[in-house]
Amino acid sequence: MEKESFYQKVYAVVRRIPKGKVATYGQIAVLAGSPRASRVVGYALHVNPEPGIIPCHRVVNREGRVAPAFAFGGSDVQEEMLRAEGVIFAEKGYVLLDGQLWDGE
Repeated sequence: MEKESFYQKVYAVVRRIPKGKVATYGQIAVLAGSPRASRVVGYALHVNPEPGIIPCHRVVNREGRVAPAFAFGGSDVQEEMLRAEGVIFAEKGYVLLDGQLWDGE
């Protein structure tokens, strides 16, 4: 049996984030089994092989900030996608994390 790569683990976790919720890079790293690999999570999401299936737009930094160079169209596109799912922003580019941070379940 082939060993699952860290990127595959990241994608499996990100697939579980429900609409209307967000997760942080660090949270994804923990759930994928490598708590110190939040930057690697970002790299994995930047090369997302299934953008319509793996909802990488639901991942933000620890402050709720959307990616400055969202891989699929820039930060404005990421913000638009999240707003379309009902995610509330505290200010432009920053998700209000209270009540919208996914609990991992």
